[in-house]
Amino acid sequence: MSPQTLRIGVDVGGTNTDGVILDLNPSSLPQEDTHTKGNILAWHKTTTTTDPDPSAGIASTIRAMLASCSSQLQVSPHDIASVTIGTTHFVNAVVERDATRLSRVAVLRLCGPFSKHTPPCVDWPDDLRDIVLGYYALLKGGLEVDGRLIAQVDEDEVRRACEEIKARGIRSVVVNGVFSPIDAVECQEERVKSIVEREVPGADVVCSREVANLGFLERENAAILNAAILAFARRTIKAFEKPVRDLGMTCPVFVAQNDGTVLSGEMAAKLPIRTFSSGPTNSMRGAAFLVQGQARERKEGKEGEAMMVVDIGGTTTDVGLLQPNGFPRQQAAYSELAGVRMNFSCPDIKSIGLGGGSIVRKGPPMTIGPDSVGNRLTEESIVFGGSTLTATDCAVCANPDLKIGNPDLVKGILTEDELAQFKALVKHKLERIGDTMKTSPVDLPVVLVGGGAILAPEELKGASKVLKPQWSQVANAIGAAIARVSAVVDTIRSTERQTTQQLLDKIRREAIEKCVAAGASRDTVEVVEMETLPLQYIANKTRFVVRAVGDFDLSRTGHTPTGLEETSEAEPKAEGEHVLVTRPESRKDIPQRQPEAPVDPATYLPNVRNRVWYISETDLNWISAGCYVLGTGGGGSPYPHMLLLRQLLRSGAVVRVVSPQDVPDDGAVGCGGGAGSPTVAIEKLQGDEMMEAQTELYKICPNRPTHIIALEVGGGNGLQGMTLGSSTNMDIPCVDGDWMGRAYPTKWQTTPVVFNERQPIWSPICIADGNGNVVVMPKASDDHQVERIMRAALSEMGSQVAAADPPVTGAEMKRWIVDNTLSQAWRIGRAVERARQKNRLDTVAETIIEECGGPAAGKVLFKGKIVGVERTLRKGHVYGECIIEGGDVADPDHSARTERGTTASQSRGRIKIPFKNENIAAIRVPEDVQEGELEKQQDVLAIVPDLICVVDAQNGEAVGTPEYRYGLLVVVIGLTASDKWTGSERGLELGGPKAFDMGHLEYTPLGRFVKPASVIDEFDSAS
Repeated sequence: MSPQTLRIGVDVGGTNTDGVILDLNPSSLPQEDTHTKGNILAWHKTTTTTDPDPSAGIASTIRAMLASCSSQLQVSPHDIASVTIGTTHFVNAVVERDATRLSRVAVLRLCGPFSKHTPPCVDWPDDLRDIVLGYYALLKGGLEVDGRLIAQVDEDEVRRACEEIKARGIRSVVVNGVFSPIDAVECQEERVKSIVEREVPGADVVCSREVANLGFLERENAAILNAAILAFARRTIKAFEKPVRDLGMTCPVFVAQNDGTVLSGEMAAKLPIRTFSSGPTNSMRGAAFLVQGQARERKEGKEGEAMMVVDIGGTTTDVGLLQPNGFPRQQAAYSELAGVRMNFSCPDIKSIGLGGGSIVRKGPPMTIGPDSVGNRLTEESIVFGGSTLTATDCAVCANPDLKIGNPDLVKGILTEDELAQFKALVKHKLERIGDTMKTSPVDLPVVLVGGGAILAPEELKGASKVLKPQWSQVANAIGAAIARVSAVVDTIRSTERQTTQQLLDKIRREAIEKCVAAGASRDTVEVVEMETLPLQYIANKTRFVVRAVGDFDLSRTGHTPTGLEETSEAEPKAEGEHVLVTRPESRKDIPQRQPEAPVDPATYLPNVRNRVWYISETDLNWISAGCYVLGTGGGGSPYPHMLLLRQLLRSGAVVRVVSPQDVPDDGAVGCGGGAGSPTVAIEKLQGDEMMEAQTELYKICPNRPTHIIALEVGGGNGLQGMTLGSSTNMDIPCVDGDWMGRAYPTKWQTTPVVFNERQPIWSPICIADGNGNVVVMPKASDDHQVERIMRAALSEMGSQVAAADPPVTGAEMKRWIVDNTLSQAWRIGRAVERARQKNRLDTVAETIIEECGGPAAGKVLFKGKIVGVERTLRKGHVYGECIIEGGDVADPDHSARTERGTTASQSRGRIKIPFKNENIAAIRVPEDVQEGELEKQQDVLAIVPDLICVVDAQNGEAVGTPEYRYGLLVVVIGLTASDKWTGSERGLELGGPKAFDMGHLEYTPLGRFVKPASVIDEFDSAS
């Protein structure tokens, strides 16, 4: 046997421990073994040991496999080149909220004046936060998007925080700095880490940028979870290595991570969070390995083609797309685990309630799942002597030769017609869940694995072939054994002196070197992903994401242990009370409210008294969801702004909303909002800049406001009026309306400018960056100049500022306002929540339209899948185009059809949506158009100022233009714009096609504008 060609893969699951021995040099095998087993020498499945130490199960699995190898192969422990282990141990510790495996964590933020209103773990489930978060401090530090300092690190300040950490007995610390992933010069996180290690001997210190990329809260969340399981991870990985050493192996022990590659045992002990989703990834890569290997033996199939992997278990079916580069497609933007939102790399897996244990109800109509007997299948299903009809019973009834249980017990349990219904329903579910993962209409191979694969038919629509490979029951262990090494460079660079391609070439080389440094053999490294993302409102700045992979260079390890077993330390235990610690200057005199319980949208009544609407958390959640829909792809995500306002509510703040008609004519209505790049907004979380801008403005503007209004209802700015007006800030009512009725990219695209009753309307104006820099413009020649000057200052103020606008009179506000848009956002959010609770997301778009005035005021423009996205940067704005291909977007787990029939969830052909930060139009793409002739024949479904809103068909949430990605199932909704835009030539000039360089297209109203219904008018208790 040739040494250093054998690899062992072991998957330690909650129920079973699976293992395989693979030979990656099959030419070394005897000829007969090559034909019978290919690369697989042995496999074994055993029950996972229930003791916290899993070494017994691993040892018995490896021992059994070595013994099962044929005597002529003469495999010995010294022939093994590596052992790779996949595990759910770490993720289970979080999901199960196990305080014996989770350590308390202290968080040191390097943020300067930012993020003070959104403390660490602010969006965590209460029970998990109480277990994990022991202390936090907001410290000086952080970077701007261009690399300049927000503030220098104050070492004395860090040392004072360390004294508190020591006093509380905390041994796990996270350091998180604003824009730390692009910090190549100051290395602030590393500097603070070194101080903590000196001041708190033995502490585990995690730098957030080692864990995840851009997205301040999400990166911090991932780093905190990583720190919480470090001590447990060390113990577990020692337990993984012990049986390997006891069996006489001196090879490296690796741990499989989320993206289908490996970490050394030592690195996995530092970054255990990277293993959280390794199970599905290993299963996908293992399935592909089996299929490609068997295809090679039959001399058929193509290397490097994309394929679908469908893993059918006892309760769910998990589906993922394996890309041509051999790795699973990753989730876009954010992922969620145990209620915690994060942004580290995870495979894009979709699941439905279909498995061998799924409960079948004959109906009519017949349904399968999503409830399941789960691991009680052998007790409760009819084929095993139970009384519950399951999918396995139906499969055996259809094919008694499956040799599962007692086939006689299910004879005649279904009629021929019912069997046909069962097969058709299973087929439909699998076809639909498979189609959600595809990025083009091209048929793909579908690989079935898992014990529930017996349910699947031999043919599926959209599948070029359906494969059920041998040894698929240990596909996850195979995937672990073949895993490679990877490295990702995710950075922001200036394109001022170098072209995008020059920078891409340079970053590509950086990714290769990083992969080699991680342990890959240089000759095997290849770049498998490259992406460029221009940044909105930031000149000459582009985000680059490059990923490289390669085979592990075993010659560099010397086959030595990782050294973890030699570490002797007193691992910290999660004991005692875990307290959320606030900063000393935080207000402690304000009573803390408990989070509100979920409500029934059908019966919930907002708190409206004497024509004043008092905002609750439920109202806030619904308004936030609606604001993103009304953002028409732009405006930035309301999520961080929602968290800030929710914190104010939980601290006792009162937020009031009033009807525009109830504002006195001589009242003064102020305005405030944010301006800048959404990329900056996800890193530099809001501090006090909104209030600072207001304060500075009214030093020169004597007419103080009696009311406040949102600049735009679309996106994050839709919440700013309520935040500014809260009792802990300006303590004035917020008006139910805004100056746009949507989101627009520039300040002159507002209704007061449309009316043009005085010029300029936005002067004086004040902008503040939250870091001590304030610009006041007492006078301007016109509103276009206000925009230009503000944008010029913006680039020097961190590409994100808060703006305070001068007040207008109540009478002016009533003429100019787009009425009741907070009410409209509330109703949209309520519609989405109602659809979720009733499992009717297949009609969520129609419900949203009904809330916005019905078919007269809006329509579903298109339903389908995003199949193309292009982005370019021009004059600070991100221009782009999204291509959507028509198709069925119905939830594959929702078997009931809508009253409208199957056509309610699908469209035909393709459309394109050009955007300039916000969506500009929805245009049908002719099927027979010749290249270069598209501009000559445009079938415009909707165009600005009408609202073109894209929502995720699977959850009803809005999709912003930065989140457009291949394969996303979406519904495109058109809503008629306010007559404040469409009722005049000037309104169409400022907000219509000409304003977006699309003057060759004529605006035709989508429908008739219907004024949004007021929540105050409907629910006022006095009416």
